[in-house]
Amino acid sequence: MIDPRLITLRTFAASGTIAATAELTGYSPSAVSAQLRDLQNSLGMTLLTKDGRGLRLTATGRYLVRRSDRLISVWEEIRASSFTAGDQAPSHFGIGGFSTASANLLAPLAAHLRSTHPDVKVHVVEASPSRCFDLLVAERIDLAVVVSPQGDARVEDDARFEKMDLLDDPLDVMVPSDHPVAGLDAVSLSELAGEDWITAVPGSPYHALFIAAFTAAGVTPTISHESVEWETSAALVGAGVGVSLVPRLANLSGEDNVTRVRLTGTGRLSRKIIAAVRTGSRGSPLIRESLRHLRATSQRILATRLGETD
Repeated sequence: MIDPRLITLRTFAASGTIAATAELTGYSPSAVSAQLRDLQNSLGMTLLTKDGRGLRLTATGRYLVRRSDRLISVWEEIRASSFTAGDQAPSHFGIGGFSTASANLLAPLAAHLRSTHPDVKVHVVEASPSRCFDLLVAERIDLAVVVSPQGDARVEDDARFEKMDLLDDPLDVMVPSDHPVAGLDAVSLSELAGEDWITAVPGSPYHALFIAAFTAAGVTPTISHESVEWETSAALVGAGVGVSLVPRLANLSGEDNVTRVRLTGTGRLSRKIIAAVRTGSRGSPLIRESLRHLRATSQRILATRLGETD
């Protein structure tokens, strides 16, 4: 098996501080420092050096972390093959994802795995995409479900991770239930050009997707409100102060005075949802089963909300 101290070093390389490494790995800061000192001593190498009040990797440390990518991937492949050969499952299995995925995909998956593998302790973590990748490096989770921003080099090119497409999640428009378009089968962004819009804060992936949709439609939206969570957007829409784009995966069934309407025409976009695992681990029986369940659940949701699979 891989020396846990190497995993701690790799987590430090990803997170940048002892405190962040401790939070990601579940160790105390003092335990993290001790592990890194022990690793340096056992290897006879200086892997870290002082940098102001903190630490940074030396050139040797950076080289060791970079070259260990291949070592980790080979070990993950061996471990996955061993579980397959022995028809076994790991004792712990961590899954992480952003809020919408956690509620709609990961919760059903956790229930499924609890039923099919009662001896496996399943751990669900709701986290941002960047934190999910750090948790994969720290081996706190084994499978992440994230939104893939277009051109994200960390997802596309990082040798530490392997990604699999799960679904294209189309954007709908969320309007008050008494809005003139609430009873329509579909509406275009150009028809909603004069509305007050609610969107995510600038700099977020959802804000970028919002702007891309209107740019494609050739419409300049009037942004009146900003929110972080879909629940906040739904509450503002329900209060009648604006309209908003919402992914099909987001569940609005518990929201008052809110109706989802399908978008049509130019500006109709989807966000790509992917699964990510540590490179080499994809052949694990539990990961394969989880991917099948995630795909089946997502397709069922898309098929039942607004009656199409897109």
